Amino acid sequence: MSETNADTLQYRVDGPEQAPVLILGPALGTTWHMWDRQVPELSRHWRVLRYDLPGHGGAPAHPATAVPELAARLLATADAVGADRFAYAGCSLGGAVGARIALDAPGRLTSLALISSAPRYATPDTWRQRGVVVRTNGLDPIARSTPERWFTPAFAAAQPAIVDWAVQMVRTTDPGCYIAACEALVAFDIREELGRIGVPTLVVAGAEDRVTPPADARALVAGIPDARLALVPDACHMAPVERPGEVTELLAGHFSAALPAGRLDAPAAVPVPAQVPARPHTAPATAAGRAPDAPPRGAAVAALTAGEHRRDHSGAAYDTGLRIRRDVLGDAHVDRVTEETDAFTGDFQDLLTRYAWGEVWARTGIDRRTRSVVTLTALTAGGHLEELASHTRAALRNGLTPEEIKEVLLHTAVYCGMPAANAAFAVARRVIREETAPRD
Repeated sequence: MSETNADTLQYRVDGPEQAPVLILGPALGTTWHMWDRQVPELSRHWRVLRYDLPGHGGAPAHPATAVPELAARLLATADAVGADRFAYAGCSLGGAVGARIALDAPGRLTSLALISSAPRYATPDTWRQRGVVVRTNGLDPIARSTPERWFTPAFAAAQPAIVDWAVQMVRTTDPGCYIAACEALVAFDIREELGRIGVPTLVVAGAEDRVTPPADARALVAGIPDARLALVPDACHMAPVERPGEVTELLAGHFSAALPAGRLDAPAAVPVPAQVPARPHTAPATAAGRAPDAPPRGAAVAALTAGEHRRDHSGAAYDTGLRIRRDVLGDAHVDRVTEETDAFTGDFQDLLTRYAWGEVWARTGIDRRTRSVVTLTALTAGGHLEELASHTRAALRNGLTPEEIKEVLLHTAVYCGMPAANAAFAVARRVIREETAPRD
């Protein structure tokens, strides 16, 4: 096991010292042992470096809240072992790290494999909510739901020892580092950058994966200029564990083909299945459920529809405000407000975004946790229960625990009145139950 610091990652190396380097990146909640079934074959021809994410597998708990930060730590780790250039295969979050290196340090990569990966993983709100669940309940609820996310039902039934191993991997991860990794996935979105990935890329998807479904793999292949798709049958999210032979063959063939002629006596390249056709495009329905070419519902109403609301949202304060508003309240809330905004309410929403979020919430005098405490108190005092619900969710995302929110409302009861606090407790309890309940 390697010696690490806050700038590097825990790793181990297998294979001949003079062989070309191949780095294997793990998924969130796993350790380098997820690659155990690939290493015997791959280490015959490559110097295989496996690493652990911070706080995973006993690695030092130095949280990283951004994928570029994880990529930088991995590059520093590669430097420590003298790997100037290397091939890379990553699963899920490990795939995000590899894609980031391909974009930010393309000269370091010889070839790339993205397994169970996506240009954006789920939605930012999904990861924010998972962070809230872990902060409130620990990792046990996430660990217990792992088998249904990672494996097909048939595999889970046939391999209970592997399922137990997977649950324990998640359960023993450092919660703070897991939450930080969720925050990293909130901000990860390379959909507009895929065309800049310039190395040969193999995209591997489990045909039964519900976490990063084949549609995500197709999006990667469509955007990366030199990319091929391989669908692994009867596999879910943890394809290297569930179908180790197929994944090993795919990786060996892909990385061998990318090496200079004569550099390696490697197995022949494995044929990659043809790309799955994209689903037929279906025009989305409008918010009102009408066909896109349906006539308006009347001039008076049409004048106030969001479709006719156009406003110049230029300016640093607006951009900053929109970003902070999404960070704090969540994309779903902001998207809903934006959809409901029309010519009558547009100026107010613009003012709110620029002033409340782009100027006041952007100030650095107090942190966001403290701002949430102040906001909960003020909304309780004013009896603004609908806003209180939104900001209870925001407080959880800003790092307040349910216990701390309870203390805020107890303190508020003394100074703002028992009836106000009574109503606030009812709203906060409902929101906390909703937000901290584990979800798939």
